[in-house]
Amino acid sequence: MPDSASRKFIDLIFQTSSKWANWDPPIPIKVGSFGKIDRQTGVFIADGNIYDEAFQESLKQQGLMIDLSHPSCQPIMGAVEEDMIMSSMDVKKSEISITPKVSALDLASTSFKAEFQFQEGKRGAVLVMHKPQQEYIPQGSVLSIIHEAHQLKDKYIVSSIFKCPGYYLYLSNRSAERVTLALTANTSLTTPIDVSAGGEASIDWWTDAQAAFLRKAFDKAGQYCYTPLFDLKRRQHWFKRTFRGAEVQLTEDNLWIKCPRPWDPLDEDGKEDIVYDE
Repeated sequence: MPDSASRKFIDLIFQTSSKWANWDPPIPIKVGSFGKIDRQTGVFIADGNIYDEAFQESLKQQGLMIDLSHPSCQPIMGAVEEDMIMSSMDVKKSEISITPKVSALDLASTSFKAEFQFQEGKRGAVLVMHKPQQEYIPQGSVLSIIHEAHQLKDKYIVSSIFKCPGYYLYLSNRSAERVTLALTANTSLTTPIDVSAGGEASIDWWTDAQAAFLRKAFDKAGQYCYTPLFDLKRRQHWFKRTFRGAEVQLTEDNLWIKCPRPWDPLDEDGKEDIVYDE
């Protein structure tokens, strides 16, 4: 299930979080990007960005007067958060069981450790982000004004992203596997690093998972270069309404709604279940 694997993983994470997973976190997704979702893979494909000069120029031509280069309109950086775990509904998280492989780890050096039990016969998804930081479009004015922009017709817009220096994503193989995960300062079990002799402990993910649908990375310099999760909104079409002669003021939430999944319900292999109307 090469292409359908990404769509299944994205679908499972969306069910539990209402947010979109990035199947390939090293590929950047930027706040303000607009585009569409590939129905076959679930991957977001950007056509442009509201912070590009070309988009700003088009706003002026349409009479939408807002300067998106102004600091009040620029994306806001949130605080660095604790490690974030997202898992599909049938996945159970627990403390690490001590096995021969696990006992060889220096658990005292681990900043994160967990064990995940997956269900027999069902796909399960886990996404872990190390100390993520959210970046988002300021609320209140930006989306309300650009709502009428011609370029955003039938497009989805990235309203927020989560960046981090390390991520781990896993899609189970339906065999009721139990997966252990740890973020340790020394992942080598055979040749420990002698820090006192001038060596450097390399922080990285350690896992006993053996599966094709496992992706993980950790930036050694601690740079926030991965984007595993983001939020999409879709423009809602509204007609002007009046109440007792006064025009109803529409809010940003009225104008933009959460982006729904553009596919029918998926089976365990990520293929669409055909729904027939009676």
